[in-house]
Amino acid sequence: MPESFVFENTVAMGPAARTYFAAKLSVETDAWDVYHDLKNGVTGFVLVDPRSPESYAKGHIPGAVNSSHHALDRSIAEKLPEARLYIVYCSGPGCNAAAKAAVKLASYGIAVREMIGGLEWWQKSGYPVHAGADPGSFS
Repeated sequence: MPESFVFENTVAMGPAARTYFAAKLSVETDAWDVYHDLKNGVTGFVLVDPRSPESYAKGHIPGAVNSSHHALDRSIAEKLPEARLYIVYCSGPGCNAAAKAAVKLASYGIAVREMIGGLEWWQKSGYPVHAGADPGSFS
């Protein structure tokens, strides 16, 4: 058999694989899941765009609120719309503003998930984007 980098390490199976992937899904969601829920009127979560106000105004997911991760502290977090879950997203895989905001929200005891792929994968999926300083509405 030729040398393999895929099989270089032990493959997780059974309980180990289940535990790993369940933990991953507990802190992540994706554009399709968010779009599906928004389109179908699912409530209980708020989208938070933690990029700068300038980036948010250039384009964001309709209905997302903007709270820059730099300014996000407990007093700002307490002013976010009430929800059971906050979903943060960023520009794309090369941006870590969502992760920074998620750390802060989690440290305040707030349930949070990151939308993997961010706005980049949202747009690649053909979902609507709103420009401007207001959150717009999802339709």
